[in-house]
Amino acid sequence: MLHNSSGKPGYKYPFYFALLISVCLFACNSKEKDKSPQKQPPPIVDVIVTKPQVVTNTIEANGTVVANEYVELHPEATGRITYLNVPEGKFITRGTVIARINDEDLVANLNKSKAALKLAQDYVERLKPLLSVQGINQADYDVAANAVISNQADIQYTEALIDKTVIRAPFDGVVGLRQVSIGAYVSNADIIATMQQVNNLKMDFTVPEEYGKFVSTGSTVQVTLDATNDTLKHKATVIAIEPQANTVTRNLKIRAILQDNTKANPGAFVKVYFEQGESRQSILVPTNCIIPSDINKQLILVKHGKAQFTDVTTGVRLQSTVEITKGVSAGDTVVVTGVLFAKDKKPVKVRKVLNIQQAKENQ
Repeated sequence: MLHNSSGKPGYKYPFYFALLISVCLFACNSKEKDKSPQKQPPPIVDVIVTKPQVVTNTIEANGTVVANEYVELHPEATGRITYLNVPEGKFITRGTVIARINDEDLVANLNKSKAALKLAQDYVERLKPLLSVQGINQADYDVAANAVISNQADIQYTEALIDKTVIRAPFDGVVGLRQVSIGAYVSNADIIATMQQVNNLKMDFTVPEEYGKFVSTGSTVQVTLDATNDTLKHKATVIAIEPQANTVTRNLKIRAILQDNTKANPGAFVKVYFEQGESRQSILVPTNCIIPSDINKQLILVKHGKAQFTDVTTGVRLQSTVEITKGVSAGDTVVVTGVLFAKDKKPVKVRKVLNIQQAKENQ
C-alpha cells in the first residue's frame, strides 16, 4: 500500500482489481449457465388409428362347477369306529353302509328293554281274566298296561340311537378321500368322508346387476370348461337366479345345469358367455391405454404432433379391448404405448403405427 499526495492511503493497481472482479463474475455466470436444464427430447410412443369394428354383445363371466349333490358324512353318534368302508374315488349306491360306531352299550340296553317288555306283557295277560270278573280294579290294570307302552317306547328310542351309529350313503355318488381310520374315536364334528354326485353337473356364476336382465330361467349360455381351450364350448341351461344381489359386489348369482352330460371336476373354473343383444359397429382400443381416475377415464390422442388428454366413456369390456362410446371418433390417433411418459399439450414422437391386433399383443 502506498500513500498518495494528500497523505491518504491508496491502492497501487486499481485496474487489476477491477479485472479480477470481472473474471469472477464471468465464471459465476458460466456456472449458472451450466446448471440450467437442457431441453428434453419428446417421449417416443406407439399409436393406433381408430376405425369402427364389429362388437358382438357377448358378456363374459366367471363361474365354478358344482356337483349335483354334495355332502360331508358326519357321524350322528359319538364313539369308536368299529367298521369302516370308504372306497375312495369309487361309485356307491344309496344306503351302502360306510361306517359303524361302537353300539354294544345300546344293544345291551335294547335287550334289557325287550326283556322288560316281555315281562310287562305277560303280567297284563294274567290280569285280563281277573279284570273281567272284577278280581282287580281298573287302576291296577291301567298301571300294568302303561308299563307295556313305556317299554315299547324305550325300545323305539334305543333302536333310533343304534341307527345313528350307522353311517350310510344318502344318495348314489362317488366317495371322496377317507378322513379317519378304523378304531378312531369320533364325534359329530368329525368328517368320515365326502360324497358327490358328478352326473348332471351344475355351475354357479356371477354377473353385474345391470346384466341380470339379459339372463333368465330357461335361457342357454355358452361355457368354456378349460380356460386354455376357448374353441371348445358347452351349453348350459339356467335353472335359478338368486333374487338378492351381493351387498358388497352388487353381483347376481346364477345357477345353470350343464347339458349333454358334460364331464368336469366339481370346483373347476369356467368362463360363461351370453349375448347382450345384436352386434354393432363401434371403436375398440386396448385396455392398457385407458387412464382411469376417480372422476373419469381418459385416452391420449396425438394431434399436430402433441399429446391431447381426452375424457372418454367406455362400453363393453372384452378380453383385451374395451369399447369407446364417447370421446373418440373414427380416424383419431390414440397412444397405446408410452402412455406414462406423455404430457398434455406437449410434443410426442410417434415411433410406429400399429393395428388393433398388434396393440393387443404388446399389452
